[in-house]
Amino acid sequence: MAPPRPLIGDITAEILLRLPPDEPEHLFRAALVCKPWLRIICDPGFRRCYRDFHGAPPLLGFLHRLMVMQGDPPARFASTTSVPEFPHPGSDGRHTRPLDCRHGRVLVHMLQHGEGRHGYLVWDPVTGDRHRLPPEPKKMDWLIYSAAVLCAADGCDHLDCHGGPFRVVFVATHQRKNVILATVYSSETGAWSVPVCLDDTCESYARHMRDPDAPFSPNYTPYLQPRRGTLVGDALYFTVRWRNAIVKYDLGKDRLSMIDPPRPPPNVCSIALMTMENNTSLGFACILGSILCTWSRKEEAIEWVQYRVIELEKTVPVANRKDKPYVVGFAEGVGVIFVSSGVGLFTVKLNSGQVKKIDESGTYFSVLPYMSFYTPGMTCILS
Repeated sequence: MAPPRPLIGDITAEILLRLPPDEPEHLFRAALVCKPWLRIICDPGFRRCYRDFHGAPPLLGFLHRLMVMQGDPPARFASTTSVPEFPHPGSDGRHTRPLDCRHGRVLVHMLQHGEGRHGYLVWDPVTGDRHRLPPEPKKMDWLIYSAAVLCAADGCDHLDCHGGPFRVVFVATHQRKNVILATVYSSETGAWSVPVCLDDTCESYARHMRDPDAPFSPNYTPYLQPRRGTLVGDALYFTVRWRNAIVKYDLGKDRLSMIDPPRPPPNVCSIALMTMENNTSLGFACILGSILCTWSRKEEAIEWVQYRVIELEKTVPVANRKDKPYVVGFAEGVGVIFVSSGVGLFTVKLNSGQVKKIDESGTYFSVLPYMSFYTPGMTCILS
């Protein structure tokens, strides 16, 4: 019998384009079949077509952050695919604290002991690129904080960000003053901006500070939650612990403000901010009893509208009657909410309600999802 005729290159490429990006192993295995396939898959033109064909980058894994009193989690990048976990910058024993994952980058607070003030690391797990940042300005003098990393390339669609300029936004509650501060690092200037302040000159913030039910009122401190921020348009959003008030940092105007969640506030300890309606509006998710609820904010009407509810009682297992699942994060673009229970960490797809266990039970406060395309040719693995 004569050997089968080889596939025409264009047909081969069309077939390979359809391999799912959320399991990179398929492309890597295909690249090992023969040299012609390897050349196709490693070609920059194929990688661009692959990205355009599939749209939003897939979820490859996650890091996570704990509450202040819980310390820091183990130095681990947890993979959600069959690809081995990327080596964590703290795997050599250095004290690190993951802060954010966004636009193909991971932001890590480097907390080495005995080295003076701590700096930051922006790390691309796929390419291995690392950029060290100096400490934030001394004027920040933070008590509790959060931060975000984002691509700063003009015209970028953020579907496959690797290399190029970036910014880091650092937001914190002041150590001694009842104010919230923000500063921005630019990789293009190599410097932090002059901090801006959220104080009583903002009406909603003043109202929040005067709340008679706030803890230790009138000496209430507005603790910024150490959770991952949410990027919507040209603004980043973070939460404050009391009543889940939301702090907005406008990147274009370099200004802080505060907005309120729905009133009366949900009977939950915390919420997870998220993007809604094709990443054009702000939303959040929380669990009421066994129901996952999402809310969307209508900017034109300045009001919150309940968006979707998903029953979790029969899909997310719990360890016992007292075990209550809670939302710990959201992955934009792929429409996935992270839910933790005494049985494990789960993803819930908003469009289908499909639930998948991705890690064992543990302490999760804020999951930092890492989304990126991972194809041969992006690293030196197959070079």
